[in-house]
Amino acid sequence: MLSIINVSKTYQRGNKEALKNINLDIREGEFTALLGQNGAGKSTLINVLAGNVKKTEGVVKIGGYNLDKNELETKKIIGIVPQDTGYDFVFTIDEALKKQSGYFGIKNNKEYIDELLEALYLTEKRSARLRDLSGGMRRRFLIAKALVHKPKILILDEPTAGVDIEMRHTLYEFLIKLHQSGTTIILTTHYIEEAEKLCNRIVIIDGGRIIADEPKKELMETFSKEVIIEVQFDYELKLADFEFLQEYQPKIEEKTNLKLKVLKKDLSKVLQKLSQKNMEFTNLVVEKPKLEDIYLNIINH
Repeated sequence: MLSIINVSKTYQRGNKEALKNINLDIREGEFTALLGQNGAGKSTLINVLAGNVKKTEGVVKIGGYNLDKNELETKKIIGIVPQDTGYDFVFTIDEALKKQSGYFGIKNNKEYIDELLEALYLTEKRSARLRDLSGGMRRRFLIAKALVHKPKILILDEPTAGVDIEMRHTLYEFLIKLHQSGTTIILTTHYIEEAEKLCNRIVIIDGGRIIADEPKKELMETFSKEVIIEVQFDYELKLADFEFLQEYQPKIEEKTNLKLKVLKKDLSKVLQKLSQKNMEFTNLVVEKPKLEDIYLNIINH
């Protein structure tokens, strides 16, 4: 569906190499997270796909079309939701979406525009001018604008930045349904829990290079050999009483909770040791590492 082959980008100003030999294949129907710190190269890569930035080297194919030779065909296949909410604010939502439809040669698109507005909770605002919309509404408008020509691939660059929690979850529901309908989605976000909730593939870019590319399930399994155990007691604890668990880095929190870092294979061994010491606890919670922990681990190494 999307092939990025040996793509590099060097900005002449400052001789900055933003992308360094990027290779990435996105298959049809995937929901991929593209993660990285500020300046890692995410936005440059998206702008290359959008045709806004010319790559220095490499090949990009979208839906089988070469981006350099068939730019018009690729624009029909891809829809991009940029970080920047800037647009011609004199238009109403309705006018802007009809104008965008016309850009793709689509006439009489009212029925589909109605569907998008309803799905994104914008129906009541369709006659409002873009300059009068809140930040969250502008984000939703940009998604509608990117989808108005029914692209097979949707790329979202920080779509929930500055959006309140309630609206963020509304967008999650919309994106899940959109993905289930068959749309291939690529998401960049600084909210790592967002990627964990929505995506089935994780790509991490750092310093212009891809340093990790795995199905989410496999990535989390690989880095989830250790878990945090919280053992809760109904009396005040002393760290000296847990020297027999020293290999698991015992810590006491809130006076009655014992935290241990344990390999999964050692879980039963820890419980056995507690039992042998006749230590009766009231509750036990096993915390698996989150994607955010794994991401930071990969970036730091």
